[in-house]
Amino acid sequence: MAVALRRVSALLRGPALLLVPGFAVIVIVTGWPLVKLVIMSFQKFGRRQIFGAPPDFVGLANYTKVLTDGEFWVVLGRSVGLCAACVIATMGLGIGVAVLMTRLSRFVRGLVSVGLLLAWAMPPLSATTLFGWLFDTRRGLINYIITQLTGADFIGHSWLNNPVSFFGVATVVITWQSIPFVAFTTYAALTQVPAEVLEAASLDGASGVQRFRSITVPAIRSVLLVLLLLQIIWDMRVFTQIYTLQTIGGIREKTNTIGVYIYTVSTAGGDLGAGGAIAVLLVVIMLAVSGYYIRSVLREEGV
Repeated sequence: MAVALRRVSALLRGPALLLVPGFAVIVIVTGWPLVKLVIMSFQKFGRRQIFGAPPDFVGLANYTKVLTDGEFWVVLGRSVGLCAACVIATMGLGIGVAVLMTRLSRFVRGLVSVGLLLAWAMPPLSATTLFGWLFDTRRGLINYIITQLTGADFIGHSWLNNPVSFFGVATVVITWQSIPFVAFTTYAALTQVPAEVLEAASLDGASGVQRFRSITVPAIRSVLLVLLLLQIIWDMRVFTQIYTLQTIGGIREKTNTIGVYIYTVSTAGGDLGAGGAIAVLLVVIMLAVSGYYIRSVLREEGV
């Protein structure tokens, strides 16, 4: 028995040692800053503390201040709404593009892949600036096209001054850059679905929609869950696109999302303690969302 335990210990020691470097990097890069963030959220940490003054411990005062602030709940609700719109659009269009890629010839599929890669590789700041030009009030291509097609005078129409159309533009920008990741990942998963199973279902009279719903989706369900989780996390904490559109012409007080709000409170407002509390609350929300995926995985594995 003792010999068997020693052998098991020796077998596990190798994989454990291989995991040490990666685990150390995660702890240093993610774990330690997160610990500092949590500590800061319980302190009065402003501009004086940035320049060396010792911070004062204030307990739950920052959390109380944030949770009783009506603006925080408005911004959170606005962020959830934007996240839902972006996630639905990204997942729907991304999966649609992936299915389309399975039906294209190799040459056309290569062209589509190049286009997706170009959209994915473009920095968010550059992409948002580009869309800002397209929706420009006086010289924007979108206003010109709408004017020519409908006859209505859209020259001079501002898309960013109105919060509703502002978030419409933001949804387009965020979705446009998120589709490639969903499309490529889903396409890779679709190529692993057994062709003989789909062929057998087709011979039994199942339509394309029925095959996709009953065979393809269950086969790639775990991949779709991961994509859904990642999109929710990314779209909830989006910053660059919103901040850039605000700089171009949006009204910040009416278009702040949680990422920009954290920056406004902490960096611009000088209250890093309250900003840290908001960031910790966002982390808790993301952990709650991630918990659904973890439970699903454990349930599938019978744990």
